Amino acid sequence: MRCRSAVPILICATGLPLPLSAVTSQSFQVSATVTATCLVMGGNSNYGNLDFGSQSALATNTVQVQLSGGVQLQCTPGVTLSMSIDGGQYNSNGRHLQLDGGSARVAYQLFSDAAFSERLGIGQNVAVAYSDANDIRLPIYGQVQLPGNQPGGIYSDVLQVQLSW
Repeated sequence: MRCRSAVPILICATGLPLPLSAVTSQSFQVSATVTATCLVMGGNSNYGNLDFGSQSALATNTVQVQLSGGVQLQCTPGVTLSMSIDGGQYNSNGRHLQLDGGSARVAYQLFSDAAFSERLGIGQNVAVAYSDANDIRLPIYGQVQLPGNQPGGIYSDVLQVQLSW
């Protein structure tokens, strides 16, 4: 009888796994994709104002202004940023300011430089140059040649700016 009890113990002992040498050090890869992009900071529904100020209805001078207020952009350094601007609400052979509550119009032009030499055409895609990727302002300048024969009142227009990068 002793023999019978020894056989099952031997079979059970051979069913146990044998000790293996364990790997105690191994490497794995970590990665991320960082997408170059831009961020619109503050006032994202209003990109700014071109205010030609208060002028006499009889004035015939040229008034030039720069976009003020509005948004600040931040971009990943090296991102190519561009913008295009539509023709506005009163686009009839060019951009126009229209008298509030009336039909009188005054033509105006947009430029992308402070020298007023680089005209911004309707829907024209223009590169936005910047030196500080954390403080980018849209380079939009306006010019109006006052005709000297318009009715008094407030003249305005609304433009849509499309940014791409």
